[in-house]
Amino acid sequence: MELRAGQVAVVTGAASGIGLAMARRFAAEGLRVVLADVEEAALDKAAADLRAEGADVHARVADVGVREQVLELAETAYATYGAVHVLCNNAGVGSGAEGRMWEHEPNDWQWAFAVNVWGVFHGIQAFVPRMITSGQPGHVVNTSSADGGVAPLPTASVYAVTKAAVVTMTESLYAHLKAEHARVGASVLFPGPHMLRTGLWESHRNRPARYAKQRPRKTPYRTLGQWEAAMAEAGREVRFTPVEDVAALVVDGIREDRFWMLPAGGHSDAQIRARARSMLERANPSYLESFILD
Repeated sequence: MELRAGQVAVVTGAASGIGLAMARRFAAEGLRVVLADVEEAALDKAAADLRAEGADVHARVADVGVREQVLELAETAYATYGAVHVLCNNAGVGSGAEGRMWEHEPNDWQWAFAVNVWGVFHGIQAFVPRMITSGQPGHVVNTSSADGGVAPLPTASVYAVTKAAVVTMTESLYAHLKAEHARVGASVLFPGPHMLRTGLWESHRNRPARYAKQRPRKTPYRTLGQWEAAMAEAGREVRFTPVEDVAALVVDGIREDRFWMLPAGGHSDAQIRARARSMLERANPSYLESFILD
């Protein structure tokens, strides 16, 4: 798909991190941008900063886990700009689950699925039919994670399961769009190849009361800075991918109609090979045994 000035991009989870980087990059390409996020103060600041840079921006508070709010987001996007050409279902949370899978609270699962899975589906249902009907070129980008979409991360099983679901949902969306001969493409995004400085570590700050933990955590939540300090003390190097690089990957992927928005090389490629080899050889997943769950 050719990206042109005047087109419209909708980005969820747009107040910080990857979402804000994508919005900024789309604006630099001349697109008008609709920002959606659950954090009103951060969203207002992001919108103000982008406008100060000359961007045409519309911002709306929305919890993507609530279908009605995403439908309202679509209504306001079309009422404001008359069209949507790019949809980035990017909003996501870490559930804050700990311990063995069978120890996770139902609310950990329900919150993670509400945002990471239902949020993506809500975006598809609210926007894609209109994008198809318009007859204009369009593209949908759904944010997954190598921690689930490439190979499961047992130490974060709730998060990993939701991100694996995003991959299958996007593959199905791609097939349906092709069957409809739609001018709308679809991609699944795997940010990386290294760690990212995003607000995912502090997702608990936005956890709705309806999904509150029913029993106290065994340990306090650790910030990204605290985790970095612990890694440094242990003598382990931590590398980070700039969110701007992820935004560039998205823009290039849309232009090239690339389904797998996955950085080449490194740990992810090794995981893909190990997992595929295990399946092809009907072998047990020994590649998971290196994870320490205690």
